[in-house]
Amino acid sequence: MNYKKYFKGKVILITGGTGSFGNAVVKRLIKLQPKRIIIFSRDEKKQEDMRNTYKSKLIHYVIGDVRDIYSVDQAMKDVDYVFHAAALKQVPSCEVYPIEAVKTNTIGSYNVMIFAAKNHVKRVVVLTTDKAVYPINVMGMSKALMEKLMISCSQNFKTVYCGVRYGNVLYSRGSVIPYFVSLIKKGEKLRVTDAKMTRFLLSLEDAVELVLESLIKGKTGKVYVRKSPACTMETLAKAMCEIFHYQKGYVEVGVRDGEKMHETLIASENKPLTSENTRRLNVEETKQLLLTLPEIQEERRMYEQKNS
Repeated sequence: MNYKKYFKGKVILITGGTGSFGNAVVKRLIKLQPKRIIIFSRDEKKQEDMRNTYKSKLIHYVIGDVRDIYSVDQAMKDVDYVFHAAALKQVPSCEVYPIEAVKTNTIGSYNVMIFAAKNHVKRVVVLTTDKAVYPINVMGMSKALMEKLMISCSQNFKTVYCGVRYGNVLYSRGSVIPYFVSLIKKGEKLRVTDAKMTRFLLSLEDAVELVLESLIKGKTGKVYVRKSPACTMETLAKAMCEIFHYQKGYVEVGVRDGEKMHETLIASENKPLTSENTRRLNVEETKQLLLTLPEIQEERRMYEQKNS
């Protein structure tokens, strides 16, 4: 798709813009000649890191929190499009501090949607998660409520609201693959919650493509997904060990509070789309997918260089 004609000259706000998604989408947006890209987040260190990385006059950095209606309102001035990525995403943390997840993922998301309408923003895409389908943990519940609020806003305001729901993004910040890499560097066994647990596998590039396409083509009140393959945690651990020629293997440590054995992208009474019934990758297929990631390529190069 020719995205330039949609984004050229536009002002784009990315909440939680210093995260993995924000960094990835900024790389795409800079090439599309927008008028301005606003990075809205509460972490000044990560903003400074981005500032030093991109060195672009197109990017404007705003310190703020989606929980604070005043900073959200101010950041929305003259904005055309919003990508709402700010969230508390760690399942264990949300289980321990559920009210904090509600404040950010539910109420904070509502603030973004309401003030987008107030400031006449044309389109808003909210990033949600497979954990919002049949939720059993606080993170999923708070995101499920966000989806319901998005649908409600779509029925009451002129702004176009839609959602994008996907599973685990490969090598995103705080995810299992960089955690496995850190354990390999320390010479420890890979810690697997349950060998039979399954998870969807989606590249960050595919996630960004889905979000951009949804912003342009999305119908108000709809949630969009991209079907992706999955693998077991055992398969993922074995693939990582083979990529790094790592001999120590893995150990099972037990499922954490609030974790599902299998995730669901689409709810259906007949046949839901889950990480158990989607296309399942074997070890070799998982290896090939992981080796497409620049981060894995670089980490393997450095690991081999250090251990040669």
